Parts: sequence; structure tokens; C-alpha cells
Amino acid sequence: MVIFAPLEALWPLHRQAFFRKAWLTDLSYFFLSGLLPKFFLVLPMTFITLGLRDLMPVELHRYVSELPLWARFAAAMVVGEFGTYWGHRWMHEIPFLWRFHAIHHSAEQIDWLVNTRAHPIDLALPRLCGFVPMLLLGLAQPPAADQVDLLPLLVTLVGTVWGFFIHANLRWRFGCLEWFISTPAFHHWHHTKDNLHVINKNYAAMLPWMDKLFGTYYLPKDAWPKRYGIDTPMTPSLLKQMLQPFYRQIKPSGQPKG
Repeated sequence: MVIFAPLEALWPLHRQAFFRKAWLTDLSYFFLSGLLPKFFLVLPMTFITLGLRDLMPVELHRYVSELPLWARFAAAMVVGEFGTYWGHRWMHEIPFLWRFHAIHHSAEQIDWLVNTRAHPIDLALPRLCGFVPMLLLGLAQPPAADQVDLLPLLVTLVGTVWGFFIHANLRWRFGCLEWFISTPAFHHWHHTKDNLHVINKNYAAMLPWMDKLFGTYYLPKDAWPKRYGIDTPMTPSLLKQMLQPFYRQIKPSGQPKG
């Protein structure tokens, strides 16, 4: 808040009140999102780590573990982004998963706080998809008796902080850098419901060339989205939002492909 509230006041993309619609709900998500996804990740990550332990050659993991931290971090960012890209895309394309992800997309006004407006399952699944290839290649080492690999924490921390930035209500553009790193302009188009031709684009959290690679990139030079949100009404109650995906179909602005 200390960082982004002044920036959004000085360089806003859309003029909107600080205490905008659903601000209190999103503030509640801010605290819940730091706690609940871990409960959904603990057991799957434990069994996946055990299952992958002997799947890849020991020599590969030994070689990766001996790389300098900067090289492991760079590789983990790319490999993790590949996994989270597909996890995020599946949240859109598989109707049952969209029920959970729709909570994040129901925001009709976008700012930095929308980053954590998400169902715990929505946060946990793409993160799990990012961790699996990192574990598979030895970029995230299973905890040992005398040490813990901090690289997954570092990747998650950088990704989370960047997530606040790309949701921010900022009109900044970055020229050719937008080909290499995600920006508010890039991600705001992911939240648009302007028309059917521009939705379901820009799934990458940090590396937009991942969308280029898989044909989901969309970033016009000078235009910004005019409308955000989904077509299905979303209950304002935080508790009902937590329960709604389990019993109610939620129709996106464009039907999922799956």
C-alpha cells in the first residue's frame, strides 16, 4: 500500500476512488491468500516430491545443485513460468477450474490489491504446476536434514511482488521491454471483457514471450481495456465466494475452450 497507493494516485490509468468497490473484500483476501493456499499445497507437494525423487537421473540433480545461485534462479524463473502459464491457462479453459478463477476475474476495477483477490484453490493449483517442473529438474531441492533450499521461496516472493505491480492501476508503458517482462498494460488485457476476440490472452505472470510461444499474446501499442470483470454476477460475501465454486457454474465473458 505504501508503494502502490501513491503511484496509482500520481499516474492512474483509470480515475477511481481509493476505497473502490469491493475494496474491503479484497483486503480480506490479501490476508487469506498468505495463509490458506499453503494448506492446499502441503500434502500434494509432499507426495509429488517423494514421487519425483527417483524419476530423474541423480547426475542431473547434482549438476543443477552445483550451479551458482543466479543461474539456478534464472532457470527456475523460466521453468516455473512454463508451469504456471499452463496452470493459469487451465484455470480458464477447464469449466470446473474456471469457477474458482472467476473470483479473481470478477473485479470490475483493477488495482494492486486485486492481485490477491483469489480463491485459495485458484492460487494453489498454478503454483503447484510451477513447482513440479522445478522439482523434476532439480531446481527446487527437497528439504534435507541440515538445510532447506530457499530458491522456491525466492521465486514465489519475486512472482508475488511482481503480481502486485502488473495489477496496479498505472498508465505506464515500457516500450521494447514489454516483449521481455510483463507490465500493467500486458496484464490488464488479461482482465478485460471488452469483446470475445481479446479475452483469454496473456496468461504469463512475468514472461510475456511465453504467450508468444503458445499463441495467446495480445498487447496493442496504444490501447487499454475499457471494461473489466465477468458476465455472471458474483456474490459480495467473502464466505459465499469461498463456497460458490463448489455448487454453481460461472459463465466467463467467453466460453472456456475445454
